[in-house]
Amino acid sequence: MAQPPVFVLSVPETPDDPEGSQEPSPYDESEVHDSFYQLIQEQSRWAAEEGLELQQREPGPGALGASGDDHQALLGPEGVPVHSTATLRILASMPSRTIGRSRGAILSQLYNRTVRLRRRAARRPQLRDVGRSARPSLRLYDLELDPLVLEEEEKRVLLVKELQGLTVAQRDHVLRGMPLSLAEKRCLREESRTPRGKRRARQGGRGLPSCCSQLQDSCVLALHNLGLVLLSGLQALKPWRYALKRIGGQFGSSVLSYFLFLKTLLAFNVLLLLPLLAFIVGVQAAFPPAPPASVPAFTGLELLTGGGRFAHTVLYYGYYSNATLSQPCASPPDGGQCPPEAGGLPYNMPLAYLFTVGVAFFITCITLVYSMSRSFGESYRVGSTSGVHAISVFCSWDYKVTQKWASRLQHDNIRTQLKELLAVWQLRRGPRSMCWRLRRVAVLGLVWLLCLGTTLGCTVAVYNFSELMIKSPGSTEREGALLALPLVVCLLNLGAPYLYRGLAALERHDSPVLEVYVAICRNLILKMVTLGILCYHWLGRRVGTLRDQCWENFVGQELYRLMVMDFLFTLLDTLFGELVWRLISERTLKRRGKPEFDIAGNVLELIYGQTLTWLGVLFSPLLPAMQIIKLLLLFYVKKTSLMANCQAPRRPWKASHMSTVFISLLCFPSFLGAAIFLCYAVWQVKPSSICGPFRTLDTMYEAGKVWVRHLERAGPRVSWLPWIHRYLLENTFPIYLVSALLLAVIYLNIQVVKGQRKVICLLKEQISNEGEDKIFLINKLQSVYERKERSRDLFLNLLKRLVRAGSSPTGAPSSR
Repeated sequence: MAQPPVFVLSVPETPDDPEGSQEPSPYDESEVHDSFYQLIQEQSRWAAEEGLELQQREPGPGALGASGDDHQALLGPEGVPVHSTATLRILASMPSRTIGRSRGAILSQLYNRTVRLRRRAARRPQLRDVGRSARPSLRLYDLELDPLVLEEEEKRVLLVKELQGLTVAQRDHVLRGMPLSLAEKRCLREESRTPRGKRRARQGGRGLPSCCSQLQDSCVLALHNLGLVLLSGLQALKPWRYALKRIGGQFGSSVLSYFLFLKTLLAFNVLLLLPLLAFIVGVQAAFPPAPPASVPAFTGLELLTGGGRFAHTVLYYGYYSNATLSQPCASPPDGGQCPPEAGGLPYNMPLAYLFTVGVAFFITCITLVYSMSRSFGESYRVGSTSGVHAISVFCSWDYKVTQKWASRLQHDNIRTQLKELLAVWQLRRGPRSMCWRLRRVAVLGLVWLLCLGTTLGCTVAVYNFSELMIKSPGSTEREGALLALPLVVCLLNLGAPYLYRGLAALERHDSPVLEVYVAICRNLILKMVTLGILCYHWLGRRVGTLRDQCWENFVGQELYRLMVMDFLFTLLDTLFGELVWRLISERTLKRRGKPEFDIAGNVLELIYGQTLTWLGVLFSPLLPAMQIIKLLLLFYVKKTSLMANCQAPRRPWKASHMSTVFISLLCFPSFLGAAIFLCYAVWQVKPSSICGPFRTLDTMYEAGKVWVRHLERAGPRVSWLPWIHRYLLENTFPIYLVSALLLAVIYLNIQVVKGQRKVICLLKEQISNEGEDKIFLINKLQSVYERKERSRDLFLNLLKRLVRAGSSPTGAPSSR
C-alpha cells in the first residue's frame, strides 16, 4: 500500500527581521524575548503576512504520519522526532535557547562549524589528484559556492570583536579553554590584538634578544623547574598520595571516609603543635632550669609508663620554670645581681604558657568550626542531587589519564561509585505490616537496653578500679602498677564494641548507613562516659591525695599511658581481629569471604585518641607530637591490613554525610568536653606548689592578673591593656554580647540558606513549566501542520472526484 505524501511546514524568513543573519550579542541581553506570549504573537504575525508554504518531501522508511488526535512529531529513521521547519524555527526562538547566549555558546558554535568544515574538506579530492585546469575552481569552492563559509566568517568576526573587548589575561584564558588547534588559537590571538599591541609585538621582535634578557629567561625557567621539583617532592612525602584513590576505588567511600578523617586529625595536630613548639617547648629548651640533685637513669620502661627519666624533660608540665627568662649576663665584679636591662628582652614563662595553650585551643576551635561548616556545605548542598547518576555515567572519566594503572584505578573508582548510587534504589521497600513493626520495636528496645547495661557496667568497673588505685598506698611509687588503670580501660574499650557488634546482628537494619550510625552512637557513649569518670578521678580525687607532689605531672603521665596503651591495643585488634580472623575463615572454616572493615569502631578510636590529646595539652605540651606519630603509624598499619585482610562492604553504600558526622562528633562531645575540662583546671584547681610555671599562684588564671598589675605600674603608655582586661575579659557583658551576635549571624545564615532553597525550588518549577510550554507549542504547531495536510488531502480528493465526474459523460459513447 502506497504511503501518502508527507509535507513539512515552512515559515520563510521575513525581510525586516533584525536578527535574520546575525546572532544576538552576549552583551545585548535586553533585546531577547521575555515571554512566550510575545514569541507566539511574532510568529502569528509572520504567518499572517507571509503565509504558510507547504513543501513536499520524499517519504523516508521511518517517516510515519501522526494521528490527528495525538499531535505527536514525526519519527525519523532512528526513532528520533523529526519536526517541521516551522517547528524548528519556533524551537530555535525559545527563551531557553536565546536567554543567556554568552561567549561559551558562540565558541561552541564556532567549534561545531569548524568541525563540519573539516569533515567536508576530508571528503574532497586532493589537489594532486586533479588536473591543473581544475585547481582554481576547487580553490574558489569555499569562497563562492559554500554559504557556510560566509556564516563562519561572520561568527569569527563577532568572536574577534568580543576578544578585543577583554583584557590580555582574560583573552588568553578564553583562548586557552577553546577546543581548537594551536594554529587556530594563534590566528585568533593575532586578529584580536589591538593596533598598539601589534606595534609593540613588532618592535619587540625586530632584533635578537640581548644577553640580559636571555639570562633573565634562563633564571626564570630554572626557578620554575626548581619549584616544580620541590612541589613534586612534597607531594611524594604525603602518605595518602596514591593510597586514598586506591582505597576509594576498591572499598568505596565508606571506608575512604575513615582515612580522610585520619588525614584531618593529622592536620589538626600539626596546627596545634606549632605554637606549642615555638613559644613554650623551644623557649624552655633554650633556657633549661637547674637540673635536680638526682635524675633517674633510663630503663626502657619509661616508653610505656611515661615516668622516670621522662618526668625531668620538656614532655611534662613540671619541667617548666615560673621565672622570667632572659639572656644570661656576666656576673658583676661586686658579686651583685644583673641589672634588668643587662639580661636582654624578658620572657614571662607563666604568661606565655597560659596564653599559648589558650591561643592554640582557640585556633583549633576556629579551624574545627570552619571544617565542620565546610563539610556541611559539601555534603548537605542546597538543592537536590537529581541527575547525579547521569553525571557519574557520562562525566566521570578523566581523559588526561594515560597510564594503565591509573586508568584501572579510575575504572574501579567509577564502578564503586555506581554501585553505591544504585544501592540507594535497592533499599526502597514497600510498607511493612503492623506485627512486623511491633516485633522490630521490641528487638531494638531489647538490644539498646543490653548495650546501655554494658556501658553502665564498664563505667562502674572503671570507677571502682580507680577508687581502688587511690586507696592502695604504693600505687604511685611502682611504675608497673601505674599501667593497671590504663590496661583496664583499654580492655573494656576493646571488648565492648565486639559485644555491640554481636547485638547489632539481631537488629538487621535495612540500611548499612543506619547500622554504622547506631554503632558509632553506642561506642561514643561508652568512651565519653569512661573519659568523664577518668577526668573526675584526676581533678576530683587525685589532686587531694597528691598535695605534696606534682599532680600535673601525674595527670600528664596518665594521659601518656592511656595513649600508648590505646595504640598497642589498636595494633592487637588489627592483628587478631582482621589478620587472624581471615586466616581462620580461609583455612579452617573454608570461607572465601574476608572480614569487613569496622568503620564505626576505628573512627571512634581516632576520636578517643584525639580527645586524650586535647585533655593532655596543658599537662604535656608534646602530646600532639606523639599523636602525630601515632596517626602516621596507624595510617600505614590500617592501609596494609585493609588491602590484605579485608574486603569491600557486601552491601555498598554512599558515605555522603559521613565526614560531616565525624567532624561534628569531634567538635561537640570531644573538643567541647576537653575545653570544659581545661577551663575548670585553669580557673578552679590550685596548682602544685613544687613544680610548674604556676607554683606560687592560687589558680593558673592568676598569671594573667599578675601581668595586668605589672602593666598598671609600668606607666600610662600601656594603660590600655589593663583596661581591655578589666572591661572585656573580666566583665561578662562583652561575652554575652559576642554570644548574641554569634547567634544572630547563625540565624541569618540559616534564613539565607532557607531563602536559597526556596528560590531553587521556584527555579526548578519554572524549568518544569518551560518544558511543558515547549511541549504545548510543539503540539500546537504539529496540529496546524496536520490540519493543513488534511485540508490538502480533502482538496486533492475533491479535485479527483470533479475530474472523474467531468470525464464520465464523454467516455460513455466511445465505449459503445
